[in-house]
Amino acid sequence: MSLAPLLLSGDLDAALADVALGVAALFLLLAIALLYRVVRGPTMQDRVLAVNVLGTNTVVVLALLSVGLDEESLLDVALVYALLNFLMAVAISKFTVDRGGVI
Repeated sequence: MSLAPLLLSGDLDAALADVALGVAALFLLLAIALLYRVVRGPTMQDRVLAVNVLGTNTVVVLALLSVGLDEESLLDVALVYALLNFLMAVAISKFTVDRGGVI
């Protein structure tokens, strides 16, 4: 099967948008499952790592939504959120270290 008819008809763009939205929905389901580790993490490090993964997951979902909805402005939001996620990880790391030891 050739891709040329799909490219000319625009169905490939619609299919790509549907796939991106479907994958974004799967990432949202994974984020809901990850909330368990944030709440019930046995140690503080587990909770910090889970919050960091949730932030990264949010950036990925925003990027996929940008592709699926054809909204380029969502990529700007994803970039800002990624920077905030990094700063949050550094701040939490600073406050969980106590005189060379990890709490």
